[in-house]
Amino acid sequence: MRDPSSRAQNPRNLAASRCRPQRRVDDACRRTWRCMMATRAASHHTLYQVSTATALVQGIYQGAVRVGTLREHGDLGLGTFENLDGEMVIVDGQFFQARSDGSVRECNDDVLSPFAVITRFAPDAAVTLTQDPDLSHLSSGFDRLRHSDNIFFALRVDGHFDYVHARAMCRTKEGVPLVEAAAVQPEFEFRDVEGTLVGFWTPEYAKALNVPGYHLHFVSADRTRGGHLLQCRGAGLRLQIQREGDYHIALPETEDFLKADLRRDPAADLAKAEGEKK
Repeated sequence: MRDPSSRAQNPRNLAASRCRPQRRVDDACRRTWRCMMATRAASHHTLYQVSTATALVQGIYQGAVRVGTLREHGDLGLGTFENLDGEMVIVDGQFFQARSDGSVRECNDDVLSPFAVITRFAPDAAVTLTQDPDLSHLSSGFDRLRHSDNIFFALRVDGHFDYVHARAMCRTKEGVPLVEAAAVQPEFEFRDVEGTLVGFWTPEYAKALNVPGYHLHFVSADRTRGGHLLQCRGAGLRLQIQREGDYHIALPETEDFLKADLRRDPAADLAKAEGEKK
C-alpha cells in the first residue's frame, strides 16, 4: 500500500507547495504596483510653455503659437499676445485678452502668442481664507500648500475681491525691451468685483525660463475686466493648487528667437517689468 505521506514528500510536490504562496505574494505586488502607477498617472501634471522669459525680456514678441494650438495643452494659464498686445488669461478652457484699458475680450483660435504657459488643472489641494487677505496673505496661503521649492505649481483663486490693482501691456514694436514697454503700461483698479486669479509659482532656479515666484492674472466673473495682478484684497477667497510633475518648453522657430543672444540673466528686468511702477 502506498504511503499517504509520499505525495507530500515528493520533491516536485514540495516545490509546488512552496511556489504557490510565492505566486500569491508576486500577484499582490503586481496589483499594488498597478494601483500605484494608476494613481501616479492620475495625479501627474504637465506644464506646457512656449518660449522663455529671457526672450520676452529682450523684446522677442513675434507670435510663435496660435491660441488654437495652446488649447490642446490645457485649460488654465496665462501669457501675452503678439507685440505685447495685452495680457492672456486662460480660465476653464476659455482664452481671454485683457487689453490696455482694462477691458477683456475672448480670443479666437487664430490669435498669436509669443509667450504662454498652460496646464490641465485638477487641483491637489485647496483652502478657503477666512480673513480679508491681500496679495501677501494669498502668497502665504499658497506657501502653506506648496510642499517644495523645486517644482512648478499651478494656482487658482476664486471669490469676491474688494479691490484689484492690475495692469495690461500696450501693443508695442518688436525689439523694444520689456522694461521699456512696461514703463508706459497702463494700470487700473477694480472694486467690489467677483473674479478669478490664475497663474503659476516658478522655482528660483528657473528664472531664465519663467517668472520666478508667484505670477497671477485676473479676470472678472462677468469676463469684462482683467489684467496682470499687482495687488488685491478679498473676502473668503478659495485657493487651489496643483503640482506640476513635468515641464515642457516649446521653443519658437522665428528668426528673431533663433538669432537672439539669450545668455543674459533676466531676473532684474523681470522684477521691474512685473511689479508696480514706482
